[in-house]
Amino acid sequence: MNVDTVSDFLAEQRDSAPEELQPLVIEFETLWERKLWHQLTNQLIEFFNNPGSAPQRLQFYKVFVLKFADKINQLKLVDLALKAATQCRDNQERLSFMEAVVKKVDNEESQDALVFATIAVARVRLDLEDLDGARKDLDRAERVLDSFDSVETIVHAAFYGANADYYQAKADFGSYYRNALLYLACIDIKSLSAAERRNRAYDLSIAALVSTRLYNFGELLLHPILDALSESQADQWLRELLFAFNRGDLAAYDVLADHISSSALLAQHSRQLREKIYLAALTEAVFRRPPHDRAMTFATIAAETKVRPDEIEHLIMKALSLGLLRGTIDQVDEVAHINWVQPKVLDMKQIENMRGRLKEWDSSVNQLGNWIEKVGQDVWAA
Repeated sequence: MNVDTVSDFLAEQRDSAPEELQPLVIEFETLWERKLWHQLTNQLIEFFNNPGSAPQRLQFYKVFVLKFADKINQLKLVDLALKAATQCRDNQERLSFMEAVVKKVDNEESQDALVFATIAVARVRLDLEDLDGARKDLDRAERVLDSFDSVETIVHAAFYGANADYYQAKADFGSYYRNALLYLACIDIKSLSAAERRNRAYDLSIAALVSTRLYNFGELLLHPILDALSESQADQWLRELLFAFNRGDLAAYDVLADHISSSALLAQHSRQLREKIYLAALTEAVFRRPPHDRAMTFATIAAETKVRPDEIEHLIMKALSLGLLRGTIDQVDEVAHINWVQPKVLDMKQIENMRGRLKEWDSSVNQLGNWIEKVGQDVWAA
C-alpha cells in the first residue's frame, strides 16, 4: 500500500469515525508518514479502546495495521487483533481470524505474542464448545509459558482466565478455583465491572463449597473479590456460608441451609456439603483444644459435630485421609489421638479463642516456673 492509498483509506475512515475520534485518525497519517511505529501503535490502541471505534476496528486492522505489523510490538499487535475480533460476525469467523493472527506472530522473537494469540484461539473454541480443541491450545500455550523466565502479566492473566473457563465448563471445581484465583492475582480487580466482580465471587464461592478437593479456602476468604457478595442482600448468604464452613459452625450452617436450594450446583451436592461441614466442625473442635488435650472420645466428637455415634470413626478416618488431621484411632477404647490439625484462616472469634489459649499457656508456664523454684531451692542454693 503506497502513501496515497493510505491517505485515501484514512480520509474515508476519518469521515466515518465519531467526531471525538477524528483527530486520532488524522494523527495516524502523520505518524505513518514519519514511520513512528511505537507512537502509532499507542494511538491505535487508544482508538481501539474507545467504544465508538467498534464498527471500524476490523477494517482498520485488515487494511491498515497489517501493512506495518512486522514493525510494531507483536504483543500489542495481538491486543489490537483481539479488539478487532470482537466485530467478527460469529465465532466461526472469529476463530479463522485469530488462527491467522497466530500464524502471523509465530516466530522465535515473539513467543509471548504467540502464547497470547493461542490463548485467544482457545477462548473462541470454548465459545464453540470445542473443549478438546481448547485444551490442546491451552496446553501448547502452557508449554511455551513454562519456558519463559518472565512474561507480561497480561499474558499470564489471559492464560489463567481461559484455563479457569475451561475447567468451569468441565465442572472441575478445584482446578477452576485455583486458576480463577491466579487470574485475579494477575489483574487489578477494580478493572472489572461490578457485575464481573459479583459473578467471579459467586462462581469461586460455589466452586470452593462443592469441590471434593477443597476443605480450606482461606485464600478466598481473605481476597477482596469476596466483598462483591456483600453489595447485594441476595448474595450475602453465600459469603456467610463460606465463613460458617471455615469455623465449622453447624448452627450457622443450619440457618443458611435454606438458601442452598437457590443454587442448582449446591442443591446437587447437598449431601457432600453436609459431610464437609461435619469435617469442618471436627477440625474446629480439635483446634479449640490445647495440644496436650487432643485425645477425644467418640462420644465427645459426636456431641461437638452432631454426627451419629456409629459414623464417628468414618468421619475421623475421612479427616485423616484428606490431611485435615494427623493422629491415630483407638478403636477398642473409641478414642482419637490427634497431634496436628491443618492451619486455616481465623475469624475474630477464633482469634479470641486463640488468645485465651495463649493466656492459659502463659499461666501454666508461670506455675511451672514457680513450682521449680519452690521444690528446687536447695539445688539453687548449692
